[in-house]
Amino acid sequence: MKKGVMRPGHIQIRVLDMDEALKHYRDLLGLIEMDRDDQGRVYLKGWTEVDKFSVVLRESDTPGMDFTGYKCVSEAVVDQLREELIAFGCQLEDIPAGELKGCGRRVRFDSPTGHHFEIYATKEQTGKWGLSPTNPEAWPRGLTGIKATRFDHCLLYGDDLDGTLKLFTEVLGFDLAEQVLDENNTRVAQFLTASMKAHDVAFIKHPEKNKFHHASFYLETWEDVLRAADLISMTDTSIDIGPTRHGLTHGKTIYFFDPSGNRSEVFCGGDYHYPDHEPVTWTTDSLGKAIFYHDRQLNERFLTALT
Repeated sequence: MKKGVMRPGHIQIRVLDMDEALKHYRDLLGLIEMDRDDQGRVYLKGWTEVDKFSVVLRESDTPGMDFTGYKCVSEAVVDQLREELIAFGCQLEDIPAGELKGCGRRVRFDSPTGHHFEIYATKEQTGKWGLSPTNPEAWPRGLTGIKATRFDHCLLYGDDLDGTLKLFTEVLGFDLAEQVLDENNTRVAQFLTASMKAHDVAFIKHPEKNKFHHASFYLETWEDVLRAADLISMTDTSIDIGPTRHGLTHGKTIYFFDPSGNRSEVFCGGDYHYPDHEPVTWTTDSLGKAIFYHDRQLNERFLTALT
C-alpha cells in the first residue's frame, strides 16, 4: 500500500578528494554543480531534475554512502511515517531545515541492513536546468560529459534482507518488484519501488552491514550509454563492466568507478511496475544471466568491490 513516498530525492556520497570527485560527477557524469556549504559539501543534480539537488558529495577519509533520502508528498506524511518508523524500532534523528542547503526538515533512520535513510517533504525547486517551465525546448545547451538526466536509484549490500524488506514495504509503502531466490527459496536480492520504475532501491545479501555498491543515473537511450562508454575510455576512468544488459529489470547499463572507489552506473530502459504486478523472480542457478544477460556469467569485481 502506497504511503506517500514519491521518489529517491538525494544521496550523500563520501569521497576522498573533492577536486578529483568533481571531475567524475560533474565533468564526466555531467551533473550540474548547484551549491556548496560551510562543511565543504558540494551539491549537484541531473538536468531534468526539478529539485535543487540530488547528489551531495562529502570529503572524508573513507568512501561510501552516508544516506539516501526519499521525498514524500507532504509534511503530514513525514509526521505519520515518523511515528511508524518509531513503532517499527528504528533509531531516529530529526534533522532541522537548512542542514542541507535548500532542504526542509528530515527524519533520518537506520535499517536492519545497517544503512541510513531519510524522509523529507520540502526542498527548494530550481526547475529543469537550462529550460523554461513555459514552452521549454527539448534539451538545454551547455550540458557536459555523459549528460546524466537524474539520480535514479542505489544498490546496497547488507545482511538482514527480510527486515529491510519489511521496513520498506510495510512502513514506507514500497513494492517488491523483482527478487532473486536461492535453492532454499531464500531471498538473496530484492528490488523495491515506490513508483512505476523497475526499482528505486535494491539490496543484495552480504555478511557485512552498511555496504554501498553503486549509485545509478538515468540516460534516455542505448546510444547515450554507448557514448558514455566512449567518454569513460577517453578519460581513462576505471570500468567495471559493460556496456551490456541486465536480465533483472532488463536495463541497458555500464558500471565504472569514481576516483575514491565508489561505483557509478548509467543505464537506460528497464521494466515498469504497477502495484498489481507480482514480483518477477530469478533463481540463483541463472544469476549470471540475471546480472549480465549477454555474458551470462558474474564478474567477481561486481560482487566484491564495495565501499
